[in-house]
Amino acid sequence: MSTYCVEYVYDDRDDRRSEVRPEHREFLKGLLARDVLLASGPWVGPPSPEPAGGAAAGALLVLRGDSPEGVLAVLDQDPFRREGLVTERVVRRWDPVIGPWS
Repeated sequence: MSTYCVEYVYDDRDDRRSEVRPEHREFLKGLLARDVLLASGPWVGPPSPEPAGGAAAGALLVLRGDSPEGVLAVLDQDPFRREGLVTERVVRRWDPVIGPWS
């Protein structure tokens, strides 16, 4: 199994995201219990340097999986995705060589 990083980009519906967040977090806790999710969390503040047009809200998720397509298929069940709150997902295989996930 490989390690993948998935970046979520959220739409601007902060209120709806707050309403769905408890269900989203329960979904992620289930992935953690199945040893699929290694870590997840929202971005804090804008990237440096901030891109033209500002920075959209989003998050980074680190997961184990067999392929990028398989990881995205698992994340298709995320309540944030179901509700259309995730406007973009970027997945990249990551090869940690130092640290607890190496």
